[in-house]
Amino acid sequence: MALHTDDGVTYGVTVPDLPGCFSAGESLDQAIENAYEAIDAHVELLMDDGDAVPCPRPLAEHQSNPDFAGAVWVVIDAPIERYFGPTEKIHIRVPRRLLQRIDAHAKARHLSRSAFLTQVASEAMGREGPCRNQ
Repeated sequence: MALHTDDGVTYGVTVPDLPGCFSAGESLDQAIENAYEAIDAHVELLMDDGDAVPCPRPLAEHQSNPDFAGAVWVVIDAPIERYFGPTEKIHIRVPRRLLQRIDAHAKARHLSRSAFLTQVASEAMGREGPCRNQ
């Protein structure tokens, strides 16, 4: 999120990874809190309209955009997974040694096995899943 202020008290918020998603707040904390609500509503509208959620881009790319000059940057994790539909249980076969490596890799990143496999699959498919490349 890019936060802008003219007076150091009230903040406007832009969510560069979600074009058209804006918010504001009477303090930095309130602006961030309101941004979560704006992101939630924005993603819900995208999904209701049958549109994909844009994939996040690197922070450095946003920071180099002159539209965001002077912004205070806050990186958040917005839980939007619920809009992608319910999870489904699957049964797969994986060689034991590979499964051990998967579990160790996931644990080192504080992810569940399912979250890690979902993330890797999405990345391998060019994020065709819940988000779209821009």
